[in-house]
Parts: sequence; structure tokens; C-alpha cells
Amino acid sequence: MINEVFLDLKSKMNSVIEHFSRDIAVIRTGRASANILDIIKVDYYGSLTPLKNIANISAPDPQSLVIQPFDPTSIESIEKAITSSDIGMNPSNDGNVIRLTVPTLTEERRNELIKVIHKIIEEGRIAIRNLRRDANDKLKNLEKDKSLSEDNLKRALDNVQETTDEFINKLNSMQASKEKELQL
Repeated sequence: MINEVFLDLKSKMNSVIEHFSRDIAVIRTGRASANILDIIKVDYYGSLTPLKNIANISAPDPQSLVIQPFDPTSIESIEKAITSSDIGMNPSNDGNVIRLTVPTLTEERRNELIKVIHKIIEEGRIAIRNLRRDANDKLKNLEKDKSLSEDNLKRALDNVQETTDEFINKLNSMQASKEKELQL
């Protein structure tokens, strides 16, 4: 019973880490990265398709991105999706590829992005703490049902806290590395 609670807890906490690492990855840092285009969905033959599924995205230099569609007929759809997105870049289409110039960040914009990162990571911490609370409740219910002794409950609660601390530290290190990336 305890192992099931821990396996479930770790699985859900790993999902939280993955989710928030994707959220952090799309934040533009002033350097070209294909990750900033992950949020773009293109209307491709009537269905919204992630851009990375229909085009090759490369960063030939730190200030530009090149998008090479697998299907040349989709170039206008890709350009339209980028223009209507909220990434703050204007596409330049030469008929074969789309080029994006990544503007350099101002100090003010860097500070705004750092605040956004803090907010995202805090949401992650809250999600991790909520999972801790749920796991603790399950363990306490096991003790009430006499499936778990008081000593084992204490040990299990300590293990849940250690796991929580481990995952919160992962979020903190993600935050620190993204902030460092923004400062460069």
C-alpha cells in the first residue's frame, strides 16, 4: 500500500516537472532556440498541428531561426500562425524557408521575463505541495484503517517530505538556470 502511494506520488511529481520545464522552455531568452516555437500550432489541412511536426526548425546563429517546411505548400499557413502567435517576431518568407530574427532583450524585458519565470515555478511548487498533501492524506487514512502502524506512518510522512524537497529543488534549479540564461 505504501509503495503504491510513493509510486503514484513520484509519477505525478515527475509529470509536474515535465509540464513546468516545457512552460519555461518556451520563454524567449534573446538567443535563438527552436523551443520558443513549441507553442505554435499551424492550421495544416484543417487540423491544428504543432509547427515542429510539419517543419524543420534550426538556429543558424544566435539571433535567427530558420523554418524549413516539409511540405512547401504549407509555408503561408506557417507564416500566418507565427504572425498571429504571441512570440513577438515577424516572419520573413523567401518562398522556400521562413526566417525569424530574434530581437535582443532590453533590461526591462529581462526583468519582466524573470518575474514570469518566478510565477511559473511558484505554480509548480504549489502543485508539488498539493501532491504532498494528497499523499499524506492517503497515508493517514491507511493508519486510520489500521493498515499502517504509527511508526511506519511517521517514516512514510518523512519520506514524502524528502521526495517533496527533492522535486522542489529540481524546480528551483530550473528557475536558476533559466534566469542565468536570461542574464547572458
